[in-house]
Amino acid sequence: KLQGPLVAGWYPNQYLFIENESNFEAIVRSCDGKTAVLELARDFRNSHNNVWGIMAKNREQNFALNVLLDPEIDFVTLLGTAGTGKTLLALAAGLTLTLENKAYNEIIMTRETMPVGEDIGFLPGTEEEKMAPWMGALMDNLELLGSQSGQTDWQQGVSNNLIMNRIKIRSLNFMRGRTFLNRYLIIDEAQNLTSKQMKTLITRAGPGTKIICIGNLSQIDTPYLTATTSGLTYIVDRFKTWPHGAHITLRQGERSRLADYASEIL
Repeated sequence: KLQGPLVAGWYPNQYLFIENESNFEAIVRSCDGKTAVLELARDFRNSHNNVWGIMAKNREQNFALNVLLDPEIDFVTLLGTAGTGKTLLALAAGLTLTLENKAYNEIIMTRETMPVGEDIGFLPGTEEEKMAPWMGALMDNLELLGSQSGQTDWQQGVSNNLIMNRIKIRSLNFMRGRTFLNRYLIIDEAQNLTSKQMKTLITRAGPGTKIICIGNLSQIDTPYLTATTSGLTYIVDRFKTWPHGAHITLRQGERSRLADYASEIL
């Protein structure tokens, strides 16, 4: 327990650290404005604590894995520029919780189908087949997660089939009226959603469901939203005092030196 003038500015599930050799990192478990209860964070930077074969590469990624794997936190928002590991961390935690811990029945991924360039027109097939071109990020990250396991090509193919049976890709257009029970729901590219769309999606959560919103406010593709009017900005602000929600901003790019330089300079 801590008391003092700093406590007044803290929020539930905020992460605290000290910039010295102590490696002190903690999460605010409760805060009433005068007294705060802190709990030491788990360290996911070593192979002993790996999550589906991956380890945190920096402090913010470590914080993100702490909240993604915490059963007491039902709602997580991850912000960060391209290559900071948002989708990879959310997916690795989801696979661990769904396939290893059996905490959720399946992973559901959805995103706004907003093209960067010209639209390619109507797509044939079922809902999942129509959404497949929009889910390249999912396939890229699954490929990376599979390569961490040290399996042969045959074993990796079998594993991918088992994993894909537990991951469902859904369109935003058909979310109205649904209720998700015991699901791990990832909303990708959430910066392209309005506050009203956000409300529609988050209110779909039934008992035992966890929602992760991922976004990059510098990559808004819709002409009708800005960084200040995006639904992602809105929900981060509205959920900041809720004891079962957490927000992490990932700052350090880990994709490649080219992607990091492009994010910074362009």
